Amino acid sequence: MQVSVEATGGLERRMTVDLPEEQISREVDKRLQQMARTTRIKGFRPGKVPMKVVKSRYGSQVRQEVLGEMVQSSFYEAVARENLRPAGHPRIEPKEGDEDAEGFAYTAIFEVMPEVEPASLEGAEIEKVTAEVTDADVDRMLDTLRKQNAEWEKVDREAREGDRVVVDFKGTIDGESFQGGEGENVPVTLGSGRMISGFEEGLKGAKAGEERTLDLGFPDDYGYKEVAGKPVQFQVKIHAVEQPNLPEIDDEFAKRFGVESAEALKKEVRDNMERELEQSLKGRVKQQVMDKLVELNKVEIPRALIENESQALLEQMRQNMQVPQGKQGPDLSPSMFEEQAAKRVTLGLILAEIIKRNELKAESDQVRAAVEKIAASYEKPEEVLSWYFGDQRRLGEVESVVLEDRVVDWVLERAKVSEKSKGFDELMNPQQ
Repeated sequence: MQVSVEATGGLERRMTVDLPEEQISREVDKRLQQMARTTRIKGFRPGKVPMKVVKSRYGSQVRQEVLGEMVQSSFYEAVARENLRPAGHPRIEPKEGDEDAEGFAYTAIFEVMPEVEPASLEGAEIEKVTAEVTDADVDRMLDTLRKQNAEWEKVDREAREGDRVVVDFKGTIDGESFQGGEGENVPVTLGSGRMISGFEEGLKGAKAGEERTLDLGFPDDYGYKEVAGKPVQFQVKIHAVEQPNLPEIDDEFAKRFGVESAEALKKEVRDNMERELEQSLKGRVKQQVMDKLVELNKVEIPRALIENESQALLEQMRQNMQVPQGKQGPDLSPSMFEEQAAKRVTLGLILAEIIKRNELKAESDQVRAAVEKIAASYEKPEEVLSWYFGDQRRLGEVESVVLEDRVVDWVLERAKVSEKSKGFDELMNPQQ
């Protein structure tokens, strides 16, 4: 087998492979001889069909089968011999030439994996946010739980911040009604921010039985694009004004959440808040590290890998949208995900090279600690542990995350890290 490789620009390679006729014929003859033992042809006894007849009838078909298999096997043998790492599947083209020539030659066009040389992290800056859960944070969370479990009592007074008003409303744009613009007996909590800007504010001071007209406008980025950015008028009738009666934080209240005492509830709330905070802080610094690695390392990416990743992201969205298999779905195309795919592929190549060069590993104790941390948030953690350790694929996903965390630690040890302190609410609820 003769092999020649040509670099045609960037990561593309054209590899020409010549398969000798002797090798092809030997395999064809071998298969024809095997066929001759079992094939049935009218006029001949089984196993007594002359090779000349078998070759005449099946020779062309068998040769094509042999060539197909030899092209596949010889391609991988050739790239191994030439120390090439193909990215994606090759495009195979038969080599044009003398029809009377013996043997078979083909050209395989494919991209190769890029050589990644991780950039120095000297001078790279990473901002690490720090925060802690304070007693005041826990008290605010408990107060939120009280409000979520409030009992509403009708009052005969004007509505104010924190009250709930029960209303009918009908919206019109240029005098015409629109989809989703009407509601009956809708509870609206003033100050909750759930309605469009101005709606809740326009109901302050209202009393039961009153009617109001609110001239407002939908924001430009409103989810329902048919009304986004348009002025709207709401006719609102107020049926009732209700004030919240908040429960006390006592043992009876705690039992609503499956714990026996108010102190146990406070501890569980704090534990959950600290767990969420830890995950948020870890996620923030990890994202900064990943973004910095992509910024510092300019990698030429094989087009085949981008296309594969774009298709995978499309399939993931289809699953999330529950689009039936085989259907494209509304306005969905792999090209929509190319930018995201390119970043993910780039990051994957960089991480793989850093892990390889620095011999980073996901140690078994680290993997177990990661699984135990996941399981701790569930009611029956032992079942979660069994679920992960009972399936190598699931455990492999955790190992990948642990490896990424090892890379994050490796980067933080070498980068210039500055710390910035934030409050719990500022970090976890930035929109408030």
